Amino acid sequence: MGNPHILIMPYPAQGHVLPLMEFSQRLIKHGFIVTFVNTEYNHKRVVNALAEKNYLGDQIHLVSIPDGLDPWEDRTDLGKLSEAIFRVMPGKLEELIEDINSSEDDHITCVITDYSMGWALEVAEKMKIPRAAFWPASGATLASFFDIPRLIDSGLINSSDGTAIKNQMIRLAPDMPTMSSTTLVWSCVGDLTTQKIIFEVIVKNNHYLKAADWLICNSSVDLEPAAFSVAPEIIPIGPLLASNRGQNSAGHFWQEDTTCLEWLDQQPPRSVVYVAFGSFTVFDETQFQELALGLELSNRPFLWVVRPDITQGASDACPAGFLERVAGRGKLVGWAPQQKVLGHPSVACFLSHCGWNSTIEGVSNGVPFLCWPYFADQPSNESYICDVWKIGLKFNRDERGIVRHGEIKKKVDKLLGDENFKARALDLQQLVSNNVKEGGCSDKNLNNFVEWLKA
Repeated sequence: MGNPHILIMPYPAQGHVLPLMEFSQRLIKHGFIVTFVNTEYNHKRVVNALAEKNYLGDQIHLVSIPDGLDPWEDRTDLGKLSEAIFRVMPGKLEELIEDINSSEDDHITCVITDYSMGWALEVAEKMKIPRAAFWPASGATLASFFDIPRLIDSGLINSSDGTAIKNQMIRLAPDMPTMSSTTLVWSCVGDLTTQKIIFEVIVKNNHYLKAADWLICNSSVDLEPAAFSVAPEIIPIGPLLASNRGQNSAGHFWQEDTTCLEWLDQQPPRSVVYVAFGSFTVFDETQFQELALGLELSNRPFLWVVRPDITQGASDACPAGFLERVAGRGKLVGWAPQQKVLGHPSVACFLSHCGWNSTIEGVSNGVPFLCWPYFADQPSNESYICDVWKIGLKFNRDERGIVRHGEIKKKVDKLLGDENFKARALDLQQLVSNNVKEGGCSDKNLNNFVEWLKA
């Protein structure tokens, strides 16, 4: 028998692929072979984004299986995607494992799957393969999933679809994010039909977890100690960041525009507002223009990540003359090497959608936040940033739900005018850094997991 061979499968979204790709790179350093299973659609995007850059080495094999949708279908419709995945992917995964085990000396010795693909745990159990579940977001969010039976018994949500029966604020423990029963994770995704599907998937995944030998999480005990006290079965091994290894991250769906690093080199220390909204956020034209005008009004240098699909409809949604007026101090890119950007000394703050990867990347670099959550767990992460850690500010919206340009300037000025935000961010950075250093809690947990894999 050859080296231990791990099969890793993320949920098919950027925020899930990146941390599991980083985890894969940690595992190959310990002598493992990794087969990384993307959907066919995302596999092509990852390979195209990597281009000639081989950040993965020879020990990570990128393979793919279909997700059940046709190439032209909308994969941002998470309800439709989830139904297609469950219909097609379990059988395809089993076929893939059988093919690998019949054709290679290095048989699959463990399956590590995203919690959101929990059905893969049952596939591995059926095939008598050891298995672990990986949660790429906060421990608090996963603990809230485990709390669903109590929420139902308390009469706060419906057992059939997770919708709120009454509006009540929920906090599982002190120093955890505050959530409303009307804005739980599954209630912040798509329309009512999608929300019902996502709620059902979460309930199923909680059941599938019973087949997991380990449940590991991309967080750290010092970042959210209360969450790991509430749910001690979740083992934190993060933050898993390529920057902690001094390396480049891999698994992006878009090619990174590295010219922004040269541009940052030209800016004064702690002067730049970095603006990025992840892979899902979409703006209508009015909100996009208000954001642009707010950045202009701030009169500060800014680096703004504008994906090709970030606006609804209009291909050029910027206000008339905007690009000309900010040409001397603003830079727009399609996708950025975010960990390197946040570690750059010219960055003053991070205007973010509060996705968990972005959150831990900002925290790990001691950067304060301006919070603009879009969906899913992002409002909960905003609560961590602003209410628990106190390293950021929220935006207020007008009667139409729009964040106006004056509000953007006001909050930029307030955040950067108060050194306490930066001081708290640096303190939190140090705590989190200690977790991943040799002998830290996350480092010990990861080493224990590695020893289990080798046993």
